Formats: sequence, C-alpha cells, structure tokens
Amino acid sequence: MKKAEKSKIIIAIVAISFIQGLQYSVSPVLGQIQEHYKNINVSLVQMLITAPALLAMLVALISGGLVVKVSKKKLLIFASITSGIAGFLPLLSDSFGLLFFSRIFYGVSLGLACTLNTAVVAEFFEGNERVSVMGIQAASIGTGMVVITTLGGRLGELGFQASYFTNIIGFLSFIAIALCLPDTGKTQVTQTDKIRLNKDVFIISIFGMLEFLFLITFTTNISMHISGELTGNSTVSGILIGIFSGAQIVMGLILGLVTKVTRKYTLPVAMLSFSIGGIFLICFPDNFVLLIIGALFCGFSQGMFIPQAMCDVANAVNPVATTMASACFTCFMSLGQLISPTVLNTASKLIFGNVTTSHAYLISSIGMVAAAGIVIMMKVGKKQEKQLQ
Repeated sequence: MKKAEKSKIIIAIVAISFIQGLQYSVSPVLGQIQEHYKNINVSLVQMLITAPALLAMLVALISGGLVVKVSKKKLLIFASITSGIAGFLPLLSDSFGLLFFSRIFYGVSLGLACTLNTAVVAEFFEGNERVSVMGIQAASIGTGMVVITTLGGRLGELGFQASYFTNIIGFLSFIAIALCLPDTGKTQVTQTDKIRLNKDVFIISIFGMLEFLFLITFTTNISMHISGELTGNSTVSGILIGIFSGAQIVMGLILGLVTKVTRKYTLPVAMLSFSIGGIFLICFPDNFVLLIIGALFCGFSQGMFIPQAMCDVANAVNPVATTMASACFTCFMSLGQLISPTVLNTASKLIFGNVTTSHAYLISSIGMVAAAGIVIMMKVGKKQEKQLQ
C-alpha cells in the first residue's frame, strides 16, 4: 500500500475517533445541567455521558455480524450522520427526557465507531505498524475529546444548550470518511476461516469493563468535584477534561516506545496510572495545578489501556473474527461505563453513608489497584507455566 493511501486511511481513522469523542460533549456542562434540572437525580445527570453505552453494547454485538452483509465504510458513514443528528435533537425542546433520549440514540454511532475503528486498523495495518496506528487512533480520540470538551466548555458559558453545537463534528466526520476510507466491501467468511472468539478475548474484555467502570468517573464527576473558587466553572472543567484528553494524545503517540519498557505489563501499568491521578483529585479539589496533574495521570491510563487492549484483542483471533472480537470488547467496555454511576454511587452510600465525588474517586482508585494486581498475578502465573513446560 502506498504512503498516500495509508495517510488517507489514517485521516478516516481520526474522523471515526472524533465520533467517539462526542460521547464527552456534555461533560463540561454537567454541573449546569444539574442546576437547571434540579429535580433530576445526580446519577441520571452523570449518565448523560454513560447512557450512550446502553445502545452501544447492542449495536456493537450486531455490527460484529453485520460486516458480512454491509461494508464497514457504509456503516461508518451511517454512524457519523447519526451522531450529528442525535447531538442536535435536544435543541428541539428544553426537556431532560429529550436530552437523555438523544444521548442514548447517539449510542448507535458510538457502538459502530468503537467496534469498526479497531477493525479498520486491523484490516489495513499489521505488526508493529498496527500498534503504532492503534496509538494514533487513541491519540485521535484524545484530540477529539480536547476539541469537543474545550469547545463545549467555552460554549457552555453562553448556557449549557450552546454546547450542543459541538456535534457538528459528526457531519464533518461524515465528509472525511466518505472521501478517505476505501470501501473494501463485505467481510468474506469461508468454511475454514470462521468467526470464532476465544477465552483471551473475554478475559481482556472483562478487564476493559473494570477499567472503564472506574476510569469514566473522571469525566462524570470532575465538573461537580472542583471546589473553592473553581466551583461551577465550566471553563475550568472543560480545560481539565481537555488535559485528560491531551495526556491520552501524548500517550497514544509514544505508545510504541512505552510498550518497549512496560512490555506485557502495559495494561496493569495503565490501571495504576489512574489510581495515582485519583489521589491528586481526591486530595486537591480546589487546586487547579494539582488537578491538572491528576488529569494527566488519568489520561495516561486511557491512552495506554485502550490501544494495547484493542491490539491484544485483534491479535487473539483470526483476521475474519477481528470485528466480532472488537465488538465483544466494546460491549464489555460500554457495560462498565453504563453501570459506573449507579455502582459507584451505591457503593459510596453503603460504605460512607453518603454520595460524594471524592468517595467515587477513592473507590475507583482502590478498585483499579485491585484489578491491576489481578492482571499482574495472571501474567506471572502464565510465565511460570511456560517455564515448567
């Protein structure tokens, strides 16, 4: 494949990643939304970020088999158009119900984008180049989050409804995908090369669910967590989410170098990075500089975990099963996001007697350390098994 053709495919991958970034379009204004709809439970407000995962899970599973009937390009074009339409729906009426529905509807786009983005990378790139492009993909998601949350925070100063205009990115992604992504047709399945998953896919997917169960707390809580003179400032929360995303960009771009150091322990290192960031968030909710440090470590976690886990999933199966393996990972990841507010707020109330953002971050940090420990023990166990053979 020529360099120019690869560059066009990477542009399309970036566009798909921006569709994924739209999940966080309302993050900087969650505090304003909570104030505007005072009779709405805080968990429901937080679920404006995680609710898309509900439909994304179903769509991800369907798309795993749908690629044998419809090309990836056509599905991604549909996803981009749907994301733009869903984003502007809340402008029709000042209704939390409509806003919540629009976020769930966006899940169609999220499920397709998450599943097929990895499949596109796996189809056109191999070996070390695949790892590097997966890193670019993660960096692109981070870039999308930076642009979307920073713009959303700025527009949020005019009122939280103004932040909905960031969803024009969905229509811009449609143009990029239509122009740059080759249409390779339907995925061909033969008798000898069938779509099959193995236990490695499910193990990685379960840890993906745990990663996002805890990681999503950064974006669902940060606008309500900042205190002191920073309280209620959508620009500050937008900047922090932008820095979180920026850290993801940096990590995605240098992932190839990082994995040479972390090797098979990349996933647990990513998890521990979040826990370090969580400590800063818990201890310094009113200190902008230290909140930035916390955001950096949390962003590094996502920037390391997603591309490495996606590579592990893609490498665990035959090429024809890559989309289904990616769909499985997306499904578990989406489940973690979806249940996060309910699980962590319930745990906070049971353990501490009340629900606060600090408690959510504390439970998440401890949970991430525990998950990382399990991964490390499994890796060490596998190494010992090989030595005994």
